Parts: sequence; structure tokens; C-alpha cells
Amino acid sequence: MSNTNYKQFTLGIEEEYMVLDPNTRELKSHEQKIVTEGQKVIKDKVKAEMHQAVVEVGTDICQNVDEAFHDVATLRKTIAGIAHQFGFSMGAAGTHPFSHWESQLITDHIRYNEIVNELQEAARSNLIFGLHVHVGMESREMANHIANSTRYFLPHIYALSTNSPFWEGRHTGYKSFRTKVFDKFPRTGIPETFDSIESYDNYIKLLVKTNCIDNAKKIWWDLRVHPFFNTVEFRICDVPMTVPETIAIAALFQGICAKIYKLRNQNLNFIQYSRALINENKWRASRYGIDGRLIDFGKEEEVNARVLIYELLDFIDDVVDPLGSRHAVNYVARMMEEGTGADRQLKVFEQTQSLSSVVDYIQSQFLSGLT
Repeated sequence: MSNTNYKQFTLGIEEEYMVLDPNTRELKSHEQKIVTEGQKVIKDKVKAEMHQAVVEVGTDICQNVDEAFHDVATLRKTIAGIAHQFGFSMGAAGTHPFSHWESQLITDHIRYNEIVNELQEAARSNLIFGLHVHVGMESREMANHIANSTRYFLPHIYALSTNSPFWEGRHTGYKSFRTKVFDKFPRTGIPETFDSIESYDNYIKLLVKTNCIDNAKKIWWDLRVHPFFNTVEFRICDVPMTVPETIAIAALFQGICAKIYKLRNQNLNFIQYSRALINENKWRASRYGIDGRLIDFGKEEEVNARVLIYELLDFIDDVVDPLGSRHAVNYVARMMEEGTGADRQLKVFEQTQSLSSVVDYIQSQFLSGLT
């Protein structure tokens, strides 16, 4: 429809990076030096995380995928440069291949202290690195509608992002073990639907009233209507190894939101499936990535994950040009050809039998694809 306002689907991207000792390849506390120095240059776009070996960055509100690419690329280059000054290197993967969480320091901050005090070992062991993508919405009511409908596609895009096959020195057998670590937290995973934004807000109010949470940011689902902004926040993905992968994934989330919005304007909707069914596909995506089989709930049969991802590309094809994101979406084909971050990590390990070589590869890819 020509009257669809595609400019509303802005993007905000958050990535979590690992701080590495270039000699031992272990995760290493940077004692907040990178964050402190980074804030002199990029202000509040860089933040400390719960573990001191993690750095979090976040973009400005980006009008399109090109702005997002430039912003994420600038953030990675800035952080990598500062880290180098202090004798560190940076990497992006959902888990570190062999560092153990027990040896990592927790950031001394009231919010993290509260989380660790409440969740104990579940919090201390949560040494993982994710990608969050915010897509702008015209209203929170529309955000709730779009969140309900886009749940079905979460495993498809998650499969593309898989980038954590190793955990504490072991080949886990999963393409993404990161979510297995995070599942120990409460209020995680695929959310149920809410029939209205008021129902969602009432749910939050009840949890606050009964001291389950003190604020809505402790809802850690794979997808949520943001408690403070008019955005849908996608939280299911491992942090991708490279910037082009991050932007391709962001473009998919943006495209799905725009497509569901367009259908709504035509009095149409995408069928909403139960959390229990979508969880079956999430597990398959975490285990096998893009090389497994997902369930096509309409056909009620297993289908090659790659086939469903290409069907997803067809589904959003009519909105990617108005969004200006076709080049970013087209990168998905390269990801399917070269493999996900997990596939590439496993290939390096198969060739070298060395997890240190895997870390070297992760480091080498941090600024890959920026020219």
C-alpha cells in the first residue's frame, strides 16, 4: 500500500562484545578502562555489563539499515582501537570457546549486585553475548500486535545468528549454546501473546506489585514490547561475528515488522501460533542452526530450515525496497552459503583441533566486512 509509512520502522542495535587477552585468548577484565575511555568519545553508546570482560554498545536511533551499518561499524572500530591501547583485543561470539565463568569478575554496580543476589549462580554463570534489535513503532498498541505475530519467525532468524557452539572448552553439540545458558533466568524464552497492550501492562504491574520484579526491564523474553519506548525489541540472537551479519539480521526483523504492519492495514494478519509450538522450532534452531529442519506449522511437517528462511525472504520481499534494505537482506544468501558464525567456528576447530585458533578467528572477524 502506498500510504504505509515505512519511515516509522527505525532501528536501534545493541551488541555485547568479549574483551580478550591477546596472549592467552582468555576473557579478561578490562577494569572498565574501555568503557571509561569510550564514553569520552561515544558518550553513553558504550556501557559496562554484569561481567567485567564484557562491553556493551548501542547505536543511536537509525533511520535505515545504512545508518545502522555506519553506526555499528563506528562503534566496533572505536572500541577495538581503545581496547588495543590497553593491550586487549575484541571479539563477537555468543559464548567464549573455553573461558570459565567462575574466574570472571562481576561489575560492582547496584543493579548487577541485586541481580546476582537474587539469581545467584544463574547470574554469575551468565557469561554470554547477545544482539538486541529495536524496531520503531507508531504506537505501543501496534507494537503489541506486531510482537504477537512476529513470534513465529524468531527461530528462523535465530538459526541464522547461531554463533556459540563451544562452552567452557567443550564442543556442546549445539550451534547456539548461549540460550541454554540464559534459560536459567526467569522470564526468558518465547513469550505468549497478549490480546492488548493493556493486558501486557497489567501483567507487568502485577509482577511489580507482588515483588517478582522491580521494573519491566527484568522481562528478558526473546521478544518484548519495550517498557519505555515505542519499539519491539528482538532479543533472541547470538551476537554475530561481523557487522554485515548484524545488519542483515536487523533488516530481517525490520522487514517482518513492516510486512505485518502492511497486512494489518489491509485487514489481514499472519496466523499466531502457541508458545509451545514455536519453542519446538527454537530448540531445533539452537541445536542445528540453518542445517536442521524446522516445523512448518501450516503444512504440519518438517521442512529444511534453509527453505523456510528463503520463504521468509519471499514473505518480506514487497517491503524491503520501500525500507531501503534490499542490499542488507540480500546478504542473507551469503550467510547461507558461508555458514553461520557457529559453522565457521566449527570449521576452524575441525581444521586445527585448537580452541585458541577458534578465538584467533573470532578476533580476526571483529572488523571484517567494513570496507
